[in-house]
Amino acid sequence: MFPFSTFFPLLASLFLLTFPSTYAQQTCNGHASLCPRKYSNITFIGAHNSAFVGDSPADNQGISVTAQLDSGIRFLQSQAHTNSFETLSLCHTSCFLNDAGPLTEFLGTVKSWMDAHSDEVVTLLLGNGDRTDIARYGEAFRSSGLDKMAYIPVTHPLAFDAWPTLGEMIDAGRRLVIFMDYGADIQKVDFILDEFAYYFETPFNTLDPTFNQCSIDRPPNAQPEGRMYIVNHFLDKKLVEGGLPEDVEEQGKGMVEDVVSGFAGIFGRKRRGLGDDVIVVPFREKAEETNAKGGGEGSIGEQVEKCEGLYGRRPGVVLLDFVDEGEGVEAQRGLNGL
Repeated sequence: MFPFSTFFPLLASLFLLTFPSTYAQQTCNGHASLCPRKYSNITFIGAHNSAFVGDSPADNQGISVTAQLDSGIRFLQSQAHTNSFETLSLCHTSCFLNDAGPLTEFLGTVKSWMDAHSDEVVTLLLGNGDRTDIARYGEAFRSSGLDKMAYIPVTHPLAFDAWPTLGEMIDAGRRLVIFMDYGADIQKVDFILDEFAYYFETPFNTLDPTFNQCSIDRPPNAQPEGRMYIVNHFLDKKLVEGGLPEDVEEQGKGMVEDVVSGFAGIFGRKRRGLGDDVIVVPFREKAEETNAKGGGEGSIGEQVEKCEGLYGRRPGVVLLDFVDEGEGVEAQRGLNGL
């Protein structure tokens, strides 16, 4: 017969093996210390236009969506439009000029990755500049199965301090957060949230490498209190600029403007105003410097420090181009005290 002093430790070990402590063993987004942190109290490094991958001047990322997630990115932003086949596709302004494929394929990629990584909370932010009916997005998410992972707040909008912790979201199996900039309607699709009910954004498409900007760009006239915020930390450069000759007839001006707008769709944003047309593209050559975690002018850390000084808290998201260049993931760890 075993003495009690020997039997009790054996019994305790058996109990722990049979009923392991979820909290003690759980990691959330790779770190146990993030499990008790509220979603609204975490800074995510995000991939701006995450689906537009390649070497063309229009592309914003150098590695695939799966590789972005593998590297530590947990916030994916992209934009969708309806193509000529009436399919919702990830297009950079114009599906005719730059189509990264159906939204359902992108969602399938995210679903496959999340299925293989059960302790991860991921966020999607979709641009819906065409104001396509939200029901079509709901169908795409349901067909991928991601709707079953989507977080649905208990109230709308959820107060800043009322967000659950990452651990709670993972335990509940509701670990995908979905936002949309325009056209969200929780009465039709309750798991796609209105971005601007929860966030404000700093200006984007900047040509200033110092990123001396923390003002509220969207939504207009928003108050910062009660909202998380997104710092747009991606640098552009001029591709085309200059006005049209004065002797171009009005009809000719319209035709040329259409061409400029078309190029803007594939290459970047058009700075409007006849006589001051500018097409900007991602400044890939400066990505290492732009995506530095800190220590220099125009770095991630410096812009975050500026914005934190203005708003009294760190951003919820810092969006980057070319997340595989520079120190974005290292900055994410530092901003969260990891």
